Amino acid sequence: MTGSVTQLVFDGVADGPVGVALDILGAATRIVHAGLVELPKSRLPTCTRIVSIDGAPVRTAANRTLTVDGALELRGLGSGDVLVLPGLGMPTAPEIAAALERPDIARATELVARAAARGVRVAASCSATFVLATAGVLDGREATTTWWLGPTFAQRFPRVTLRTDQMVVTSGRVLTAGSAFAHADLMLALLAQTLSPSLAHRVAQYLVLDERASQARYMVMEHLRSADPVIRALERFIGSNLERQLTVPQMARATATSPRTLARKLEKALGTTPLRFAQRLRIAQAVHLLETTRRSVDEIAAQVGYADAAAFRRIFRRETGEAPHARRARSADARKR
Repeated sequence: MTGSVTQLVFDGVADGPVGVALDILGAATRIVHAGLVELPKSRLPTCTRIVSIDGAPVRTAANRTLTVDGALELRGLGSGDVLVLPGLGMPTAPEIAAALERPDIARATELVARAAARGVRVAASCSATFVLATAGVLDGREATTTWWLGPTFAQRFPRVTLRTDQMVVTSGRVLTAGSAFAHADLMLALLAQTLSPSLAHRVAQYLVLDERASQARYMVMEHLRSADPVIRALERFIGSNLERQLTVPQMARATATSPRTLARKLEKALGTTPLRFAQRLRIAQAVHLLETTRRSVDEIAAQVGYADAAAFRRIFRRETGEAPHARRARSADARKR
Protein backbone atom coordinates (compact mmCIF):
# COMPACT_ATOMS: atom_id res chain seq x y z
CA MET A 1 0.00 0.00 0.00
CA THR A 2 2.05 2.92 -1.25
CA GLY A 3 -0.81 5.25 -2.10
CA SER A 4 -3.89 6.59 -0.34
CA VAL A 5 -6.67 5.03 1.69
CA THR A 6 -10.03 6.66 1.01
CA GLN A 7 -13.16 5.93 3.01
CA LEU A 8 -16.36 6.73 1.10
CA VAL A 9 -19.25 7.52 3.45
CA PHE A 10 -22.96 8.19 2.95
CA ASP A 11 -25.80 9.54 5.06
CA GLY A 12 -26.62 6.84 7.59
CA VAL A 13 -23.08 5.45 7.79
CA ALA A 14 -22.35 3.45 10.95
CA ASP A 15 -20.32 5.63 13.31
CA GLY A 16 -17.92 3.05 14.74
CA PRO A 17 -16.31 1.59 11.61
CA VAL A 18 -15.15 4.96 10.27
CA GLY A 19 -13.27 5.71 13.47
CA VAL A 20 -11.87 2.23 13.93
CA ALA A 21 -10.39 2.31 10.42
CA LEU A 22 -8.57 5.55 11.27
CA ASP A 23 -7.38 4.04 14.57
CA ILE A 24 -5.98 0.98 12.81
CA LEU A 25 -4.16 2.97 10.14
CA GLY A 26 -2.84 5.38 12.76
CA ALA A 27 -1.62 2.55 14.97
CA ALA A 28 0.12 0.94 11.98
CA THR A 29 1.96 4.18 11.24
CA ARG A 30 3.06 4.61 14.86
CA ILE A 31 4.24 1.01 15.10
CA VAL A 32 6.36 1.30 11.96
CA HIS A 33 7.81 4.66 13.01
CA ALA A 34 8.67 3.20 16.43
CA GLY A 35 10.61 0.40 14.73
CA LEU A 36 8.45 -2.33 16.24
CA VAL A 37 7.90 -3.87 12.81
CA GLU A 38 10.53 -3.68 10.09
CA LEU A 39 8.91 -2.00 7.13
CA PRO A 40 10.12 0.85 4.89
CA LYS A 41 8.23 3.97 5.93
CA SER A 42 7.81 4.78 2.24
CA ARG A 43 5.37 1.87 1.97
CA LEU A 44 2.91 3.41 4.42
CA PRO A 45 -0.18 5.14 2.98
CA THR A 46 0.64 8.63 1.74
CA CYS A 47 -2.68 9.89 3.10
CA THR A 48 -5.95 8.74 4.59
CA ARG A 49 -9.12 10.56 3.63
CA ILE A 50 -12.84 10.47 4.35
CA VAL A 51 -14.96 11.58 1.41
CA SER A 52 -18.59 11.76 0.37
CA ILE A 53 -20.01 11.75 -3.13
CA ASP A 54 -20.48 15.53 -3.27
CA GLY A 55 -18.00 16.64 -0.60
CA ALA A 56 -20.76 17.67 1.83
CA PRO A 57 -20.87 16.43 5.45
CA VAL A 58 -23.02 13.37 6.11
CA ARG A 59 -25.33 12.42 8.97
CA THR A 60 -24.30 9.21 10.67
CA ALA A 61 -26.51 6.42 11.99
CA ALA A 62 -26.28 8.09 15.41
CA ASN A 63 -27.51 11.36 13.83
CA ARG A 64 -24.15 13.09 14.20
CA THR A 65 -22.56 15.31 11.59
CA LEU A 66 -19.46 13.80 10.02
CA THR A 67 -17.31 16.29 8.16
CA VAL A 68 -15.34 14.96 5.22
CA ASP A 69 -12.17 15.88 3.38
CA GLY A 70 -13.92 16.46 0.08
CA ALA A 71 -15.72 14.69 -2.74
CA LEU A 72 -14.70 11.36 -4.21
CA GLU A 73 -12.43 12.02 -7.19
CA LEU A 74 -11.13 9.16 -9.31
CA ARG A 75 -8.49 11.36 -10.88
CA GLY A 76 -5.14 10.26 -9.48
CA LEU A 77 -6.39 6.97 -8.00
CA GLY A 78 -4.58 3.88 -9.21
CA SER A 79 -3.34 0.42 -8.31
CA GLY A 80 -1.54 1.63 -5.19
CA ASP A 81 -4.67 3.13 -3.69
CA VAL A 82 -7.51 1.65 -1.66
CA LEU A 83 -11.17 2.69 -1.70
CA VAL A 84 -13.06 1.52 1.38
CA LEU A 85 -16.82 1.63 2.01
CA PRO A 86 -17.86 1.32 5.68
CA GLY A 87 -21.28 -0.15 6.47
CA LEU A 88 -24.31 1.85 5.41
CA GLY A 89 -25.87 1.65 8.87
CA MET A 90 -28.98 -0.02 7.43
CA PRO A 91 -29.66 -3.41 9.02
CA THR A 92 -32.74 -4.58 7.12
CA ALA A 93 -33.33 -5.67 3.54
CA PRO A 94 -36.02 -3.01 2.81
CA GLU A 95 -33.73 -0.23 4.06
CA ILE A 96 -30.89 -1.45 1.87
CA ALA A 97 -33.14 -1.79 -1.17
CA ALA A 98 -34.28 1.80 -0.68
CA ALA A 99 -30.71 3.01 -0.14
CA LEU A 100 -29.51 1.47 -3.39
CA GLU A 101 -32.08 3.63 -5.21
CA ARG A 102 -30.75 6.85 -3.68
CA PRO A 103 -29.01 9.17 -6.17
CA ASP A 104 -25.83 9.43 -4.08
CA ILE A 105 -25.44 5.66 -3.74
CA ALA A 106 -26.41 5.08 -7.38
CA ARG A 107 -23.64 7.50 -8.34
CA ALA A 108 -21.26 5.70 -5.99
CA THR A 109 -21.87 2.36 -7.70
CA GLU A 110 -20.77 3.91 -10.99
CA LEU A 111 -17.62 5.36 -9.44
CA VAL A 112 -16.78 2.13 -7.61
CA ALA A 113 -17.03 0.20 -10.88
CA ARG A 114 -14.78 2.72 -12.62
CA ALA A 115 -12.28 2.69 -9.75
CA ALA A 116 -12.06 -1.10 -9.82
CA ALA A 117 -11.57 -1.01 -13.60
CA ARG A 118 -8.60 1.34 -13.04
CA GLY A 119 -6.97 -1.18 -10.71
CA VAL A 120 -7.90 0.51 -7.44
CA ARG A 121 -8.25 -2.00 -4.61
CA VAL A 122 -11.84 -1.78 -3.34
CA ALA A 123 -13.22 -3.03 -0.04
CA ALA A 124 -16.50 -2.88 1.86
CA SER A 125 -17.99 -4.14 5.10
CA CYS A 126 -21.48 -4.97 6.30
CA SER A 127 -24.31 -3.61 4.13
CA ALA A 128 -21.87 -1.60 1.98
CA THR A 129 -21.01 -4.91 0.30
CA PHE A 130 -24.35 -4.46 -1.51
CA VAL A 131 -22.87 -1.38 -3.20
CA LEU A 132 -19.90 -3.37 -4.49
CA ALA A 133 -22.21 -6.10 -5.74
CA THR A 134 -24.51 -3.58 -7.44
CA ALA A 135 -21.44 -2.08 -9.11
CA GLY A 136 -20.71 -5.51 -10.59
CA VAL A 137 -17.23 -5.79 -9.12
CA LEU A 138 -18.19 -8.98 -7.25
CA ASP A 139 -19.61 -10.83 -10.26
CA GLY A 140 -17.98 -14.23 -10.58
CA ARG A 141 -16.17 -13.76 -7.26
CA GLU A 142 -16.50 -14.99 -3.71
CA ALA A 143 -17.68 -12.46 -1.15
CA THR A 144 -19.18 -12.15 2.29
CA THR A 145 -21.66 -9.78 3.87
CA THR A 146 -23.24 -9.30 7.25
CA TRP A 147 -24.60 -12.76 7.98
CA TRP A 148 -28.26 -12.01 8.69
CA LEU A 149 -28.55 -10.34 5.26
CA GLY A 150 -27.05 -13.35 3.50
CA PRO A 151 -30.32 -14.66 2.01
CA THR A 152 -31.20 -11.20 0.65
CA PHE A 153 -27.73 -10.78 -0.84
CA ALA A 154 -27.76 -14.23 -2.43
CA GLN A 155 -31.17 -13.68 -3.98
CA ARG A 156 -30.25 -10.25 -5.32
CA PHE A 157 -26.80 -11.15 -6.63
CA PRO A 158 -26.84 -14.74 -7.93
CA ARG A 159 -23.54 -14.24 -9.81
CA VAL A 160 -21.67 -13.81 -6.52
CA THR A 161 -20.54 -16.86 -4.53
CA LEU A 162 -21.55 -15.92 -0.99
CA ARG A 163 -19.50 -17.05 2.03
CA THR A 164 -21.38 -15.69 5.04
CA ASP A 165 -19.43 -17.99 7.37
CA GLN A 166 -16.28 -15.95 6.67
CA MET A 167 -15.41 -12.68 8.39
CA VAL A 168 -13.32 -11.37 5.47
CA VAL A 169 -13.19 -12.70 1.92
CA THR A 170 -10.51 -11.63 -0.55
CA SER A 171 -11.11 -12.16 -4.26
CA GLY A 172 -8.44 -10.59 -6.40
CA ARG A 173 -8.26 -6.90 -5.56
CA VAL A 174 -11.70 -6.85 -3.93
CA LEU A 175 -12.27 -7.44 -0.21
CA THR A 176 -15.54 -7.85 1.63
CA ALA A 177 -16.25 -8.19 5.34
CA GLY A 178 -19.21 -9.15 7.50
CA SER A 179 -21.15 -7.08 10.03
CA ALA A 180 -20.29 -3.52 11.05
CA PHE A 181 -17.40 -4.18 13.41
CA ALA A 182 -15.92 -6.62 10.94
CA HIS A 183 -14.66 -3.34 9.44
CA ALA A 184 -11.77 -3.78 11.86
CA ASP A 185 -11.08 -7.22 10.37
CA LEU A 186 -11.32 -5.70 6.90
CA MET A 187 -8.71 -3.05 7.68
CA LEU A 188 -6.40 -5.62 9.30
CA ALA A 189 -6.74 -7.80 6.20
CA LEU A 190 -5.82 -4.83 4.02
CA LEU A 191 -2.74 -4.18 6.16
CA ALA A 192 -1.71 -7.83 5.97
CA GLN A 193 -2.11 -8.01 2.20
CA THR A 194 -0.68 -4.67 1.19
CA LEU A 195 1.97 -4.07 3.85
CA SER A 196 2.84 -6.91 6.21
CA PRO A 197 1.05 -9.74 8.07
CA SER A 198 3.33 -9.02 11.04
CA LEU A 199 2.21 -5.40 11.09
CA ALA A 200 -1.47 -6.41 11.00
CA HIS A 201 -0.89 -8.83 13.89
CA ARG A 202 0.96 -6.20 15.93
CA VAL A 203 -1.79 -3.64 15.34
CA ALA A 204 -4.39 -6.18 16.49
CA GLN A 205 -2.38 -6.75 19.67
CA TYR A 206 -1.85 -3.04 20.22
CA LEU A 207 -5.55 -2.25 19.92
CA VAL A 208 -6.66 -5.45 21.71
CA LEU A 209 -8.62 -6.61 18.69
CA ASP A 210 -9.84 -10.18 18.39
CA GLU A 211 -8.45 -11.66 15.17
CA ARG A 212 -11.43 -13.67 13.90
CA ALA A 213 -11.62 -15.72 10.73
CA SER A 214 -15.29 -16.65 10.92
CA GLN A 215 -18.71 -15.09 11.54
CA ALA A 216 -20.14 -18.51 12.35
CA ARG A 217 -19.94 -18.20 16.13
CA TYR A 218 -22.16 -15.12 15.96
CA MET A 219 -24.77 -16.77 13.76
CA VAL A 220 -26.23 -19.19 16.28
CA MET A 221 -28.11 -17.21 18.89
CA GLU A 222 -29.63 -14.29 17.02
CA HIS A 223 -31.67 -13.62 13.89
CA LEU A 224 -33.12 -17.12 13.82
CA ARG A 225 -36.55 -15.69 14.48
CA SER A 226 -38.89 -14.42 11.80
CA ALA A 227 -42.09 -12.45 11.59
CA ASP A 228 -43.63 -15.43 9.78
CA PRO A 229 -46.00 -17.23 12.21
CA VAL A 230 -45.15 -20.57 10.57
CA ILE A 231 -41.48 -20.16 11.44
CA ARG A 232 -42.32 -19.00 14.96
CA ALA A 233 -44.48 -22.10 15.38
CA LEU A 234 -41.67 -24.26 14.05
CA GLU A 235 -39.22 -22.73 16.52
CA ARG A 236 -41.59 -23.50 19.40
CA PHE A 237 -42.07 -27.08 18.20
CA ILE A 238 -38.34 -27.71 17.86
CA GLY A 239 -37.65 -26.04 21.20
CA SER A 240 -40.07 -28.44 22.89
CA ASN A 241 -38.43 -31.44 21.24
CA LEU A 242 -34.72 -30.65 21.34
CA GLU A 243 -33.82 -34.14 22.51
CA ARG A 244 -35.46 -35.72 19.43
CA GLN A 245 -34.18 -36.00 15.88
CA LEU A 246 -37.12 -34.50 13.99
CA THR A 247 -37.96 -35.20 10.36
CA VAL A 248 -39.16 -32.60 7.87
CA PRO A 249 -42.63 -34.23 7.61
CA GLN A 250 -42.96 -34.03 11.41
CA MET A 251 -42.02 -30.35 11.35
CA ALA A 252 -44.45 -29.68 8.52
CA ARG A 253 -47.32 -31.37 10.37
CA ALA A 254 -46.54 -29.37 13.51
CA THR A 255 -46.81 -26.12 11.54
CA ALA A 256 -49.81 -27.14 9.41
CA THR A 257 -47.86 -26.86 6.17
CA SER A 258 -46.49 -29.20 3.56
CA PRO A 259 -42.76 -30.07 3.59
CA ARG A 260 -42.33 -28.09 0.37
CA THR A 261 -44.07 -24.98 1.75
CA LEU A 262 -42.09 -25.15 4.97
CA ALA A 263 -38.81 -25.45 3.08
CA ARG A 264 -39.72 -22.52 0.84
CA LYS A 265 -40.61 -20.27 3.80
CA LEU A 266 -37.36 -21.05 5.61
CA GLU A 267 -35.27 -20.49 2.50
CA LYS A 268 -36.92 -17.14 1.85
CA ALA A 269 -36.84 -15.86 5.43
CA LEU A 270 -33.57 -17.29 6.74
CA GLY A 271 -31.74 -18.85 3.83
CA THR A 272 -31.67 -22.27 5.44
CA THR A 273 -33.44 -25.65 5.44
CA PRO A 274 -35.78 -27.12 8.09
CA LEU A 275 -33.15 -29.62 9.24
CA ARG A 276 -30.42 -26.98 9.41
CA PHE A 277 -32.79 -24.68 11.29
CA ALA A 278 -33.46 -27.41 13.85
CA GLN A 279 -29.76 -28.06 14.12
CA ARG A 280 -29.03 -24.40 14.80
CA LEU A 281 -31.64 -24.26 17.55
CA ARG A 282 -30.17 -27.36 19.19
CA ILE A 283 -26.67 -25.88 19.01
CA ALA A 284 -27.97 -22.58 20.39
CA GLN A 285 -29.34 -24.45 23.42
CA ALA A 286 -26.03 -26.28 23.75
CA VAL A 287 -24.23 -22.92 23.84
CA HIS A 288 -26.58 -21.75 26.59
CA LEU A 289 -25.93 -24.90 28.63
CA LEU A 290 -22.18 -24.66 28.16
CA GLU A 291 -22.21 -21.09 29.42
CA THR A 292 -24.64 -21.54 32.33
CA THR A 293 -24.10 -25.08 33.67
CA ARG A 294 -21.27 -27.43 34.60
CA ARG A 295 -22.68 -30.37 32.70
CA SER A 296 -20.18 -32.30 30.61
CA VAL A 297 -20.09 -31.92 26.84
CA ASP A 298 -21.39 -35.48 26.47
CA GLU A 299 -24.34 -34.74 28.78
CA ILE A 300 -25.18 -31.56 26.88
CA ALA A 301 -24.91 -33.38 23.55
CA ALA A 302 -27.49 -35.94 24.69
CA GLN A 303 -29.77 -33.23 26.09
CA VAL A 304 -29.95 -31.45 22.72
CA GLY A 305 -30.55 -34.60 20.70
CA TYR A 306 -27.12 -35.97 19.79
CA ALA A 307 -26.53 -39.56 20.86
CA ASP A 308 -23.09 -39.44 19.26
CA ALA A 309 -20.99 -36.91 21.20
CA ALA A 310 -18.28 -36.93 18.54
CA ALA A 311 -20.82 -35.94 15.89
CA PHE A 312 -22.09 -33.21 18.21
CA ARG A 313 -18.57 -31.79 18.56
CA ARG A 314 -18.10 -31.73 14.78
CA ILE A 315 -21.43 -30.00 14.20
CA PHE A 316 -20.86 -27.57 17.06
CA ARG A 317 -17.51 -26.52 15.56
CA ARG A 318 -19.05 -26.14 12.12
CA GLU A 319 -21.90 -23.97 13.41
CA THR A 320 -19.97 -21.83 15.88
CA GLY A 321 -16.40 -21.85 14.63
CA GLU A 322 -15.00 -23.27 17.85
CA ALA A 323 -15.02 -26.42 19.99
CA PRO A 324 -17.51 -26.78 22.90
CA HIS A 325 -14.73 -26.60 25.52
CA ALA A 326 -13.33 -23.47 23.85
CA ARG A 327 -16.77 -21.83 23.94
CA ARG A 328 -17.14 -22.62 27.63
CA ALA A 329 -13.63 -21.30 28.40
CA ARG A 330 -14.22 -18.10 26.43
CA SER A 331 -17.46 -17.47 28.27
CA ALA A 332 -15.76 -18.05 31.63
CA ASP A 333 -12.96 -15.65 30.73
CA ALA A 334 -15.48 -12.97 29.72
CA ARG A 335 -17.27 -13.23 33.08
CA LYS A 336 -13.97 -12.67 34.94
CA ARG A 337 -13.26 -9.36 33.21
